[in-house]
Amino acid sequence: MAKTMKKKKLLFLRFNLGLIIALITVSFIVLGLGNSNSDSISPAVAQRISPSDVWQLVYKQLPDLPKENQYSSKETGKVAENNTLASRLIRYHIYVKGRSPIYRLDWKLTLADYLNANETIYEASYPGKDSLTQNPLEGDRTTIKKLTRNQRNNLVQVLVDIFNTGNR
Repeated sequence: MAKTMKKKKLLFLRFNLGLIIALITVSFIVLGLGNSNSDSISPAVAQRISPSDVWQLVYKQLPDLPKENQYSSKETGKVAENNTLASRLIRYHIYVKGRSPIYRLDWKLTLADYLNANETIYEASYPGKDSLTQNPLEGDRTTIKKLTRNQRNNLVQVLVDIFNTGNR
């Protein structure tokens, strides 16, 4: 009889231990505790909206935004018309800084980087440095500085709207 009771207790403990492990695992998955880079763009979002295509949507909504696409390609020697200010800004934001494209504050931090009011932008890691004959960083900074506060706010709002539309 005592042996049967011990066996039942042991089975009960094993069941509870399994339940506890399952709850902890689910908690990690739901809360994202296992993902140290939870603010980065998720693969699902990246598949729905390709950051390399977003710049076209930006210029469609903000036709007055300077393109700054006068730089020549190292590979062809021709003007790289698709290497625009918006495309470099998006690549810097997502791939260099690892910021989320769906939050307004993150885009404002990125613009603050361009204005030398937040983090340093290093020429060595700036988008376009490897593919263009001239690093476009200083030109991009000058262009961002020339935008009015209202234009910068519009740019941020357009970027957030585009990436959040693809997130639904």
